[in-house]
Amino acid sequence: MQFTAQELSLMLNGTVEGDPLVAVNQLAKIEEANAGSLSFLANPKYEQYLYTTNASVVIINKDQVLSEPIKTTLIRVENAYSAFSLLLEKYNTIKLNKSGIEQHCYIHSSAQIGENVYVGAFAYIGPNVKIGNNCKIYPHTYIADDVVIGNNVTFFPGVKIYFDSIIGNNVIIHSGTIIGADGFGFAPASDGTYTKISQIGNVIIEDDVEIGSNTTIDRATMGSTIIRKGVKLDNLIQVAHNVEIGANTVIAAQTGVSGSAKIGENCIIGGQAGIVGHINIAKGSQIQAKSGISRSIVIEGKKWAGAPAVSYNDNMRSQVVINRLPELEKKIIELEKIITELRKGH
Repeated sequence: MQFTAQELSLMLNGTVEGDPLVAVNQLAKIEEANAGSLSFLANPKYEQYLYTTNASVVIINKDQVLSEPIKTTLIRVENAYSAFSLLLEKYNTIKLNKSGIEQHCYIHSSAQIGENVYVGAFAYIGPNVKIGNNCKIYPHTYIADDVVIGNNVTFFPGVKIYFDSIIGNNVIIHSGTIIGADGFGFAPASDGTYTKISQIGNVIIEDDVEIGSNTTIDRATMGSTIIRKGVKLDNLIQVAHNVEIGANTVIAAQTGVSGSAKIGENCIIGGQAGIVGHINIAKGSQIQAKSGISRSIVIEGKKWAGAPAVSYNDNMRSQVVINRLPELEKKIIELEKIITELRKGH
């Protein structure tokens, strides 16, 4: 993929300063760029690199004032960050533009495949699967019986979708993620062993969801585990059976959500948080990394931190006190000595 500065400026509605015919074929950070690279400057902290960069083209804000001579071609735009983000999106679209059915994949005769679908080598598509238009199924993906998939869905290599799962439109699932494995359901027996409880529900993932690599979302015991519209899940997250995650909630890596927990919409949950089962988390809750949520949160839009979690401000005050404990211990020892001396005087 190669573009000239002039072509890029037309794409971004910008203005060229320098050589309009200089070509670029890769994207790079301004401080690391080499000849043939396109970069951008949006943060004033990096302005120094504008005068030393080896990038062939740099996108800058229209009102950026130059304090030194430069050797690179500039494209001036209204917002350099937004413009570069647009180019990243276009670059990614071109990079991932695959089509057709590759050899050595398996598609059951009863499966229904939409238009403009890519299926990579060694993918498996089972009986009665329905796949919408413009989907991309990368190699080594497994899609089990009776799965329904919407339009514009991408499964990267090694995704596993168990039977009866329902996936909406514009969903992206990254490598190694497993949707619909059995929930952790076992009944203790009188002899100390455990009997497996069959998990006969499914997983429903609504539109515009993105799920990172090696995340697992378990099927419901009965009913559905539900990931609502617009949810974004990081890598390495465990979502247990019958969990419901509200619309536009984002969850960072290594978080664990236990069975039947209900998380409201527009929540923000930091990495390595732990959420117990059968509780509700109110809309707009913000949970700090490594927090332990052991009871329901009923007040909307509040910040929480700690394990067990308390309000964010209370947790910060507690941390201040904890940091002062060595000093307080010394004072207590000194007071004990004074009290002992006073007692001796009496």
